[in-house]
Amino acid sequence: MWEPYALPANEVLFDRLGVDAGIRLLDIACGSGFAASMAARKGAVVSGIDASEQLVTIAAARTPGGCFRAGDMFALPFPDNSFDVATSFNGIWKGCVDALEEARRVLVPEGRLGLTFWGRFERLGLMPYFLKVIELSPASHGTATTEQGDTQNVIEDMLNAAGFGVIGRGTVNVVNEWPDASTAVRTLAAAGPSVPAIETVGYEAFCEALREVISPLCDRDVGVRITSEFCWITAAAG
Repeated sequence: MWEPYALPANEVLFDRLGVDAGIRLLDIACGSGFAASMAARKGAVVSGIDASEQLVTIAAARTPGGCFRAGDMFALPFPDNSFDVATSFNGIWKGCVDALEEARRVLVPEGRLGLTFWGRFERLGLMPYFLKVIELSPASHGTATTEQGDTQNVIEDMLNAAGFGVIGRGTVNVVNEWPDASTAVRTLAAAGPSVPAIETVGYEAFCEALREVISPLCDRDVGVRITSEFCWITAAAG
């Protein structure tokens, strides 16, 4: 119920990176492997890494021919020069230069990197959700969430510091669609950013608070349809 919203961003980035048959691709912070499964259908030889063992198990089930590992993106468990392309869809943010340096290490010379991250705040339809998460979470998580949104302003400097040269960047609209507010709340409560808030106030209280901000977005005829801006950027290892 959550993953398909990112499909336009996945498609744009894979096209820009030339992901096709035989490309050795590493998806960093791969989650449950939605993007990796797309790359595999294009013929890429896919690997993925995520901090969550549970999500890695799902990713491996989705793409049995891939190599998925639970681990740390700041210490990738792969040898130097292992991949032609590396991607991270909303997984590498402001403050993660060390993760970019690791991505560069495992890429071949002139290997390509593609990233996505949230766009301009005024074009973030999910802002009511994020504001509620920040309100109900510990202060440290609120700060981290805000910094995640600032990635768009610092990403080129981060890439340059890690030894990449920017190839191109742009934006794409992504849409979350659910048939009703209850489905939207259930889905958003399952998303990673919600976890600290749920741990702080409890699942039921979080869902009730979230319902208050999501219900006004529900249209009787089309349900909940929220459009947000994603930024994408591609770079080459120097």
